[in-house]
Amino acid sequence: MARIISGDEPNAKIKQIDAARVPHGGRAMTTDQGAPIVNDQEVQRAGERGPALIQDFVFREKLTHFDHERIPERIVHARGTGAHGVFVSYGDASALTKAAFLNAKGKQTPVFVRFSTVAGFRGSPDTVRDVRGFAVKFYTEEGNYDIVGNNMPVFFVQDAIKFPDLIHALKPEPNNEIPQAQSAHDTFWDFVASNHECAHNMMWLMSDRAIPRSYRMMDGFGIHTFKFVNANGEYKFVKLHWKCLQGVQSLVWDETQKIAGKDPDFNRRDLWEAIENGNYPEWELGVQVLDPKDEFKFDFDVLDCTKLWPEELIPIKPLGKLTLNRNVTNFFAETEQVAFCPANLVPGIELSNDPMLQGRLFSYLDTQLSRLGGPNFHELPINRAVAAVDNNQRDGMHRMAIDEGTTAYFRNALQHGQPHPDGGAGNGLGDNESVVKGAVTRDRANSFLDFYTQASLFYNSMCDWERGHIVDAFRFELGKCKNMNVRQGAVDLLAKIDGSLAREVAAGCGAKTDAKSGYRASTAASPALSMAGRTPCPKGTKVAVLVAEGFDKKCLDAVCTELTAVGACPKVIAPGQGYIAAKSGGGIDAAETFATASSVLFDAVFVPCNCAATLGKIYEVREFLAESYRHCKPIAACGDARTLLASAFKAVVSTDDKPCEDRGVLTLGNCDGIAAFAKRFAAMTGENRHFERSRENLL
Repeated sequence: MARIISGDEPNAKIKQIDAARVPHGGRAMTTDQGAPIVNDQEVQRAGERGPALIQDFVFREKLTHFDHERIPERIVHARGTGAHGVFVSYGDASALTKAAFLNAKGKQTPVFVRFSTVAGFRGSPDTVRDVRGFAVKFYTEEGNYDIVGNNMPVFFVQDAIKFPDLIHALKPEPNNEIPQAQSAHDTFWDFVASNHECAHNMMWLMSDRAIPRSYRMMDGFGIHTFKFVNANGEYKFVKLHWKCLQGVQSLVWDETQKIAGKDPDFNRRDLWEAIENGNYPEWELGVQVLDPKDEFKFDFDVLDCTKLWPEELIPIKPLGKLTLNRNVTNFFAETEQVAFCPANLVPGIELSNDPMLQGRLFSYLDTQLSRLGGPNFHELPINRAVAAVDNNQRDGMHRMAIDEGTTAYFRNALQHGQPHPDGGAGNGLGDNESVVKGAVTRDRANSFLDFYTQASLFYNSMCDWERGHIVDAFRFELGKCKNMNVRQGAVDLLAKIDGSLAREVAAGCGAKTDAKSGYRASTAASPALSMAGRTPCPKGTKVAVLVAEGFDKKCLDAVCTELTAVGACPKVIAPGQGYIAAKSGGGIDAAETFATASSVLFDAVFVPCNCAATLGKIYEVREFLAESYRHCKPIAACGDARTLLASAFKAVVSTDDKPCEDRGVLTLGNCDGIAAFAKRFAAMTGENRHFERSRENLL
């Protein structure tokens, strides 16, 4: 194969993709073969009112292309979005792995990342309760390397042979194709109740990790155990982690359902806007390292993908930082056609015997042959390596490279043995020697058969409000199941994890359990698993600013200046769009109205002085504030705007020029203290939500 592009060129991947771009406008229209088109509006006919002619190639080419614009959507992870970025290595990790992209401090590698939901079709909403895909493609000088992971560190099942059954159970039920993008139905929970290896993943799925506030505000995990191999052939077992530097934050359940109707593209739009605004999201890549001599040291099997390695036992070593800094310019060509595979490795990174991982190696490649039309999908610009590619693969559908030479085989004499294998032992992929022994069997190792201890560990690690949300999630999901035996089976599973959890869930879904049971599969906890200790930052948060004619501009400007300074994004909402005049001169443009905006699309709310008289007459304003309070978001109000809060919920408010803060509600009696007030509210937008008020009754 001809050399495609040099990996040592600066920004090689960007140049490669840019070379494939086709700018439009300013030129005459042509056919796909480059011939000029005179008329693109009428088909050739036999007479002005006669039948169309089959000889009209312009018409047939246009219609044929349109008829085939869609390709098969992914069976799982169909709904997603992506962005370009760069990975920068923190230092030289060559003692651990010979992978070149990790061998020098400051070394930059272009990447493409795709986020997704698992269960829904391409048209499903973003904010459903689901695992989120987190797939990263590194365009390294040694070839493409993919970390194909999720935002949860554990998988549903242990063996790939069960994955089709899981997805068949999770997808809409086959008799009526209902419900879409939801796990809250009988077949899914029947599968879970019948396959207890799902227990640990179900605890994550019922937690707030399954309803992330943003793709920017979630962690990522490689899930499986891999091997890092150094130049001496020494290997270590590893697990890969993406730690979110924006802080981890989730929505609340009522909010997710409303967002699905208000803006089904909520997470897609959020990522796009953050990058467009220069609020580039960042993650730190870390690795847990385990010496092979310690493989059997723990009470879990390190090859079991339904288990995690507690950070308190095996700490995470940071390796580098990922920054997403460029949106795609063509969603189909880049995000839809990108093809990931866990078998896309580079020298220095190898596979383990994880049975789920072993099955994925086959499944991903097999799926891409179907989705992308043949074996040459790797030649699409988004999938093409920046490293030189040279081998004896030939032909096939959609071949793009023009191969030169007289041979397509090895060994050969006609081309002096070219291309030839790399040669030196251990230089290629998976060439490190390993010992394999044992009888051919379908048995599962006994070390894989503890399904409950880590599920209990996860629940023990949650704070009070996280546990409350998990109970509510189970009650909702099982409450949607029509079959009482399915509900009872799921509760029986929970009883093997934590007796108190089972009792609380049973009380909400009509199932039975031992009222006296205090059983716990584990009393251990891992603080690193709780979101309570992961404080978000204000960068990219969306703040609704509610205004009306006559507002206090000094008050508004002070707060918006502080919000912008910390990277938050204030947006003005008013009774009508357009220019809104302030009381003492000047004004501001309103981007949204109460008919087009909703509280669930924002992270915080601010109401300045001198607009309460008008806003108080608008029912939607009260609903906006009440809903923001119910969803535990920061709320701020100055002067007369405090009366708007009093009409929506109960809160302690300031009576003077000193800010008063009550469970995430910040008020100020008059604007003499606006500087301190503005600074404090800006900081509040980067803090966790105030879940202590989540059970509180509104007025």
